[in-house]
Amino acid sequence: MTPTIEQQAVVEAVKAGGPVKVKALAGAGKTSTLGLAAQARGRATGLYLAFNREIANEAARKFPSNTRCRTFNSVAFAATRPEITQKLRFPVEPPHHLAVRYGLSGMRLPTTIGKNLELSASHVARIVKDGVARFCRSAQAEPQAWHIPVEPIITDIAAAALREQLLPFVNRLWAECIDPSVQASITHDIYMKLWESSRPTIGADFILFDEAQDADGLMLSVLRAQQSQVVYVGDPYQQIYEWRGAVNAMDHIRAPECALTESFRFGPAIAQLASRVLRLLDEETPVRGQDAIASRVHQQSDPDLLRVNAVLCRKNSTVLSHLAQGIGRGDRVAVRANIEELKAFADGAERLMRGERISFPASLALFETWEDVQEYAESFAGRDLQPLVRLIDNEGVDYLRLILSRVSPESEADYVISTVHRAKGLEWDGVRLAGDFRFKTDDGGDKTMSPEEMRLLYVAMTRAKRELDISEIRTDLYTMFRDAGV
Repeated sequence: MTPTIEQQAVVEAVKAGGPVKVKALAGAGKTSTLGLAAQARGRATGLYLAFNREIANEAARKFPSNTRCRTFNSVAFAATRPEITQKLRFPVEPPHHLAVRYGLSGMRLPTTIGKNLELSASHVARIVKDGVARFCRSAQAEPQAWHIPVEPIITDIAAAALREQLLPFVNRLWAECIDPSVQASITHDIYMKLWESSRPTIGADFILFDEAQDADGLMLSVLRAQQSQVVYVGDPYQQIYEWRGAVNAMDHIRAPECALTESFRFGPAIAQLASRVLRLLDEETPVRGQDAIASRVHQQSDPDLLRVNAVLCRKNSTVLSHLAQGIGRGDRVAVRANIEELKAFADGAERLMRGERISFPASLALFETWEDVQEYAESFAGRDLQPLVRLIDNEGVDYLRLILSRVSPESEADYVISTVHRAKGLEWDGVRLAGDFRFKTDDGGDKTMSPEEMRLLYVAMTRAKRELDISEIRTDLYTMFRDAGV
C-alpha cells in the first residue's frame, strides 16, 4: 500500500527510536500503519501486543516476519511458574462457600436515596473477589481499600467503612491465590499481577501496543519499565472501560505524538457527524472520511432505504427490548450482550413478584417488591430499566426467558443487536442507534451529555460504514449540537 502523509509520519517516528504515541481515530488504518512501521525497522525484533487472541491472530497474518503478535496474557502466562498457572484448572469457589470459610455475614447499608441496601453474605464475598481483581489490574504493590468496588448508591461514609472492613479479607484471598501450596482457584488476573510484580523484561527491540486507551495500570507499569522502544496506539475517544480499571494511556503517556485522522471505514457524512461529537470532547481535529464511500446519515427510519446489520444499545435492557420486537416480527436475531445477566434479571424479577428479597442481580437488590421496581423504572434515574420492566409487565417473565432462547448465531442472523461495549472494534454496513443514549439538561437549560456518554456515542456511530440511522436520538442529538454551537 502507499502510505498517507500521516501514516508516513508514524513510520518515520518509529524508525527514529524512542517512545511514540499514535492517536488513531476510528477506522484510521492503525493496524496497517503499524505493519508498515514494523517493516521499516528491518532486522529489529518486534512484539505486537493486543487485548484478545482473535485480534492478535488477525495481526499475525498481516505483520512482517520480524514481529511476533501476542496478547498481554499469553506473554505473562509463559513467564509464570506452572505451580501458579495450574491453579487455573482448580474448581472455582462459589461466593457462598468463600463467605462461610471467611466468616462473612450479610449487611444492611444506607443509600443516597433513603433506603437501605441489603447485601447477602454471598454478595459481600463477591465484593472481596472483585477487590482482588481490581488490585490485580492496578500498578500498586499490595491491595488498597480503594480497590474494593462499592455500589455508587451507598453513602460515602458507609462505603469507606465497608472498604476498610473488607480489606483484610482481600489481602487474605490474594495471599491464598499466589501461594502454590494452597489449592485455590485463580483467574487470569492473578498471574498477570504476579508477572508485573516480577519487573519483567520483554524480549523485543520494539513493542507495538494496540488499543492503548483501554490499558489498565498494570499494563502501563510493565511497559514503562521496558528498555526497548514502546509505541502506544489508540483512540482516547474510544476509552469506554473505566469501570474495569482502564486508565486511558493516551492521557498518561509522555511521548512524541503522531495522529491518524483519515478514516478508511466510512464516507464524509458519517465522518462529519462523528467530528461534531469530537468537538464536544474538545477535539479540534476532525475525523475525515473517504469521498469514494457513499455513506448516509438517516434522520428518519425507513426500511426501504436502509438495511440494518446492527442495532447498538447502551444497556442490556434495551438490547432485550429490541430483541423482543425482532422475534415478534419473525426476524432471526443475534445478540452481543450479557445473556446470563439478562437471565438473572428474569429470575430476580420473578422472586420479587413472589415477595422474596434478593441480593442478585445488583440492579434489583435495592428493591423490596416488584412494585418498587416499577415505580423506579418510571423515574428519571431508573429510565435504563424501563424497557425491560415494561416487557416483563406486558408479556411476563416466561416470555423473557423464551426470547432469550430464540437468539440466533450471528452467521445465521438477519442482524445483530449489541451493546456498544460488545460492538467495539467491529463494523457493519448499516447501523441503527437505539434511543437509550443518556442526554441531560444542564443548569442553563441546554441539552448536553457527560464525557463518558459522548465517548459511547462516538464509538457507536463510527461502527457504521455506509448507513447510519440516528432516528431514535435525532431530536436530542441535534438540540445538543445546537446548544453547544458545534
